[in-house]
Amino acid sequence: MKIGVISDTHISDSSKKIPEDIANIFFNVDLIIHAGDLTNICITEELNSIAKTEAVRGNMDDDSNCLPIKKILDISNFKIGIIHGYGAPQDIRNRIKKEFPPVDVIIYGHTHTPYNKVEDGILFFNPGSPTDKRFSPYNSVGILEIQDRKITGEIIKL
Repeated sequence: MKIGVISDTHISDSSKKIPEDIANIFFNVDLIIHAGDLTNICITEELNSIAKTEAVRGNMDDDSNCLPIKKILDISNFKIGIIHGYGAPQDIRNRIKKEFPPVDVIIYGHTHTPYNKVEDGILFFNPGSPTDKRFSPYNSVGILEIQDRKITGEIIKL
């Protein structure tokens, strides 16, 4: 199974769309996960045209968009926690880890900084931002792949 992961799109104008590269990168994914800061709920419709999309609300999203703050998906016997994140970038992984019961993966955003590393038996995965590289030298998205009872992540520079 292949999962496209995106966060911090910050698309606020309905005439703007996600970068075209993303549709090409996510072309053959089974699922897309957006880790918040869509800033326009229409982005989920655009992503749904590529693959089924799950999303959570970020700190820049309107409370009226009805997205949850966090959620857990059970995919191929892996528990995947999804949260945008909050507060300063320092120590964010410790803060968000406390938001979930034991999970295998935590997908998050907020920092705009890509991150793909196992800590304390949990894969922490932040795809970065495809549109705003203020805290990163490049724009990016991510792919999680589940194969042979193993889950791995890849950051893709745009």
